Amino acid sequence: MNQYVKNEIDRLIMRLRTDQQEDGSWHYPFEIGITPDAFMIILLKALDIRDDELIQALAARIISRQEKNGAWKLYHDEQDGNVSLTIEAYYALLLSGLHHENDEHMEKARQFIVTNGGLSKASSITKIMLILTGQLKWPLIFPIPVEAVLLPPTFPISMYDLSLYARSNFLPLLLCSDHKFQINIASGPNLEALLPSRSDDLWEEFRCEEGRSLVQTIYYGVKNLIGLPSLLHKMAVEGIKKYMLERIEQDGTLYNFFSATFFMIFALLSQGYSKKDPIILKAVEGLRAMATSIDGQLHIQFTRPEIWNTALINYALQEAGLEPDNPIVHNANHYLTTRQQVKYGDWRLHNPHALPGGWGFSDGNTMNPDIDDTTAALRAIYPATSTQPYIKTAYNRGLAYVLSTQNDDGGFPAFEKNVDKKWLQFLPIEQAEFFLTDPSTPDLTGRTLEFLGNFTNGKQTASAIRKAVKWLFHSQEKNGSWYGRWGICYIYGTWAALTGLRATSVVSNHPAIQKAAKWLMSIQNEDGGWGESCTSDIGKKYMPLGASTLTQTAWAVDALVSISPTSTPAIEKGIAYLIGEGQSQNWTNDYPAGQGLPGYVYMHYHSYRFIFPLLALSHYQNKYDHS
Repeated sequence: MNQYVKNEIDRLIMRLRTDQQEDGSWHYPFEIGITPDAFMIILLKALDIRDDELIQALAARIISRQEKNGAWKLYHDEQDGNVSLTIEAYYALLLSGLHHENDEHMEKARQFIVTNGGLSKASSITKIMLILTGQLKWPLIFPIPVEAVLLPPTFPISMYDLSLYARSNFLPLLLCSDHKFQINIASGPNLEALLPSRSDDLWEEFRCEEGRSLVQTIYYGVKNLIGLPSLLHKMAVEGIKKYMLERIEQDGTLYNFFSATFFMIFALLSQGYSKKDPIILKAVEGLRAMATSIDGQLHIQFTRPEIWNTALINYALQEAGLEPDNPIVHNANHYLTTRQQVKYGDWRLHNPHALPGGWGFSDGNTMNPDIDDTTAALRAIYPATSTQPYIKTAYNRGLAYVLSTQNDDGGFPAFEKNVDKKWLQFLPIEQAEFFLTDPSTPDLTGRTLEFLGNFTNGKQTASAIRKAVKWLFHSQEKNGSWYGRWGICYIYGTWAALTGLRATSVVSNHPAIQKAAKWLMSIQNEDGGWGESCTSDIGKKYMPLGASTLTQTAWAVDALVSISPTSTPAIEKGIAYLIGEGQSQNWTNDYPAGQGLPGYVYMHYHSYRFIFPLLALSHYQNKYDHS
C-alpha cells in the first residue's frame, strides 16, 4: 500500500496547491444549508432593496434542495424533513415573487408544514424572524426585559454570563422586543393558515417551570435596580446600541456573523434608523460579501472561513512534508501572522490580565478570537519560529493567549473563559445548553492538548496540561467515547481527545485510551470507513450514519494511528477506504461534519475532505515509515 498512500498524499497536496489564493489563504466554502439564503431574501424584501439577480440566484438554490415530499432537510438522513427549515424556505420563496402558493411544489411544502404542527414547531430563531417581519405577534412577556443588561456582575445573572454568540444575537433582539418592533413587508404573503389552532401553543418553550422561575428572578432584579424606571430604561437601550455599534467590523457586519448582523439591522430600525441609513446599507453589503459559489449556485455563508481553512491546510501540508520555506507554506504563514488579533474584545471581562494574540474564524473578524482557530494557526506557524523572529513573536503572543483561556475546571472553552453558569440552561430559550453557555468541551480540550503537547515547551505548559488531562478523563462517556460539541459528534470528540492525550504522553495502554480504541473499532463499517449521523447531537447518543464519510473516517484513522505503536487491521482498512474513496462523488461528500446548534445549524466545510485525509495519511506514513 506504500505507493498508493504516497500517490494519494501527492494528489491532495497538488489539489491544495492549485486552490491557494494569491494572498496565501484558501477560500473553500463554509456551508450551513439554506437558512442564510432564505434570510437574505427576507432581509432584502424587508428593507425594500431591489436586487432581482441575487434573489433569483438564492431562490434557485433553495428550490434545488427541496425534497420530493415538499420539505427541506438539514442533513441527508433526517427523517421526512425539517419543519423549521421548510417554513423558512417556503416563506422566502413566496417573498421572492418567483414562486406562488398554488404552485405544486409550494403546496407540498405548505402541506408538510401543516401536517407537522405548523408554525408552533418552528425553532425560536425562525419564530423571531417571523415576528420581526409581521407574521407572528410578540409574546406578551419576552423572557428577558431590556433593563436586564444593567444587572451588575454580582447579581445571579449578567449579560456577560451569556456566551459571546448568545450576546451578539440576543442583545439586538432585546431592543426589538422592547418596542414590539415589526415590519410588514409590502405585498408579502400571509402565513396565518400555518398557525396552530390554539395561540398559546406557539410559545410552548416559555412554559418550562424552571425557566419561569429564573425569568421571575430577573424581573425581580430589574425591579430593584436603583434609579428612575424611565432613566434605567433609557440607559439600557443606549447601552445595547453602543454595544452593537462598537462591535461592527470593517465590512459593516456585527462580529462577522450573519445572524447577529440580521438581528442588528432590525434592532437599529426599531430605534428609528432609516432603511437607507449608511450603517444598515453597509451591513447588507457585508452580508452580500459572504456569498460564495457551490456547484455553480450562489450561497450566503454564515461567515467566511478563510483563517480556519488556511491554518488547517497549512499545518496539514507541513505534516505531509512541505518545509517552512516552501512558497505555499511561506505565503500561508504571512497571511496568518497578519491576521493575528491585536484588539481587546468582550473576552477581556472574563480574562482581564491577558493580552490580545488570538485568531478568529474569518478574515473579517478582528476582535472575537476563539481557541480552536488560535491553536490551529499556532500549529501552522510553529515550524517557522526557529528561523523567522516575527513569527516567533506572533507564536509567543498566541500561546500566552491560549494558556490564559483555560477554564477553572481545567478544560477549554470555544470563545471566553468561565462562561458556564449551568442554571442559564433553564431560561426558556431553545437549545439553551448550546446557545447560552460556553463550557469546557472534550473536543476543544483535546484539540488544545494536542497543540500543547506537540508544539510547546513542556515546562511552560505542564500545569495547564495536567489540569486539562484530568478534566478530559472525567468527561469520557461510559462506552469509551467523548462528545464533540463542534463536530459530528462522538467520532469527532474521541479523535480530539485521543490525539490530545497521546500528545501529552498518556500511555497507549491506559485504560481510558484502550476503552476509546475499542469503541472506535466497534463502530467501523464493513467498507473500512466510519460514519456518524447528525442525530447523535440531538439525543446525545451515538447514532450510525449507515454509510462512511471521508472526514469522519480520517478522524477515526488518525485517532487510532496516534495510539497504536504498529499498524492494525482497523487502521489498514481505514487507510484503504481513504485512498479508494478520495475522489468519489456521492451524497456523503456534502454531509455536515460540524454542528452549530443541534437540530437547527449543521456545518459542511468543503475543505475537510482534503485536510483530514491528508493528515491521517501523512501521520500513518510518518509513524509507520511507509515512504
